[in-house]
This record gives sequence, C-alpha cells and structure tokens, in this order.
Amino acid sequence: MKITGKTALVTGGTDGIGLEIARQLMAKGASVIVCGRREDTLASARSEGFEAIQADLSNAVGCVTLATALADRSIDMLINNAGMSGNFGPGEPLDLALTDQAIFLNLNAPLHLIGHFLPGLMQRPEAVIVNVTSGLAIAPRAGGPVYCATKAGLRSFTQSLRHNLRDTNVHVIEALPPVVDTAMTRGRINGNKMSAKQCAAEIVDAIATNAPEANVGMVKILRMIYSISPALVRRIMIKF
Repeated sequence: MKITGKTALVTGGTDGIGLEIARQLMAKGASVIVCGRREDTLASARSEGFEAIQADLSNAVGCVTLATALADRSIDMLINNAGMSGNFGPGEPLDLALTDQAIFLNLNAPLHLIGHFLPGLMQRPEAVIVNVTSGLAIAPRAGGPVYCATKAGLRSFTQSLRHNLRDTNVHVIEALPPVVDTAMTRGRINGNKMSAKQCAAEIVDAIATNAPEANVGMVKILRMIYSISPALVRRIMIKF
C-alpha cells in the first residue's frame, strides 16, 4: 500500500505499540486518527499532531461512539491494536468482570469495528485492516490464559477474513508481536523485550509491502520452530 495521503485509524494509539505505529505512519505521509480512554494520553497525542478520539472499546457502546464520530470520514487503514492482558496467576481467582472486559477489548472490539468500517473501506481504491494479535496466539503461556485465548480467536478470525476478502480492494494483515516493552508488560513479564518503536516499524513495513502477516522479532523464530514441531513450541511456551 502507498501510505502517503492515506487516512489511518489506530485503536490504542495513544501509547505503546499503537502510538509508535501512529508516529511512523504520520512520518510516511498519512493522516492518523488515534483513540484511547485516558484524557491525558489523548491530550499528549493531540500535541503531536494526531486527531484523538476518546472511546472505551471494552464495550459495544464505545465501538459505536468511535464509529459515529468518524461516520462521515473516509478511512483507508483500520489498525486494531487496542488490548489488555486480563491475566490471572496460579492460585488466583478468575476475575469474571475483568475477563469479560478483556474478551471484548481484545476480540469483540476488532470484530465490531470491522463491521462498522468495512463498508467504507470497500469503497476506497485500496484499503487495509491490520489485526494485532501476538506470538501467544500460536502457542499459549500459562500466565496469560485469557489474553492468549482472545489473541488466538482474533488470529483465527483474521485468517478467515483475509480469505473472504481476497478478491476485494481490502488487504488483511495479522501482526504478531513478541514481548514488547509497554505499560501492559511492565511488572508482569521480565526478560528481554522488543522496543515498541522497533515492533511498530515491522508492522508498518508489512502495510507498505502488502504482506499477509507481520511476524515480528522473535516470532519469526517461533513460527519456524512451530513448522517443525508444534508440540515442542507448546511445551516451551506454556512455561514462558
């Protein structure tokens, strides 16, 4: 896709991977709209020149709020990046309210937004939908069962959506990041983490080159090992 002159909507675009994607798309000549929940991060995004919309995508009302705010706009890129962990550790009770919130934000919200924006995307000369899943969509870890389940569900949906839209002007990309240094992983996952800037660069490159997937960073190695022995990858990742 030629990024210059396009309009992109990046959910969860006020911090982390989403903000870096927004910055890099803008640097390549795109007009970028971001959405988020917190007014302080929205204000910061506006100070960088982004159009920023407040919307809580952990429920259907928030998805409608965002779609309504952009009802008269032409969107070329829909980047479903917003997400949350929803984790619970060994021996901890499952917080059902938090679980429902995570399932909606990570899985239902991308589906709702695709439903709202797909008719408009179909009218553009070229358009792209990017669903940000995770390397954990390939094989789960014990410490994040809710997160892994939602990302695996979004991965499956994305693969089917890509097939269904194969003869249209809408290109569908799945982005699978590794562990990235963001607010969501700080204090939860230790060890080496990819920078959000580097992760975003690989996702933006996938958009520019019309790749079907962006296997980011160490996920490339994960995919290679999985192609040889899925059972080995599952044994390794469940303890990660």
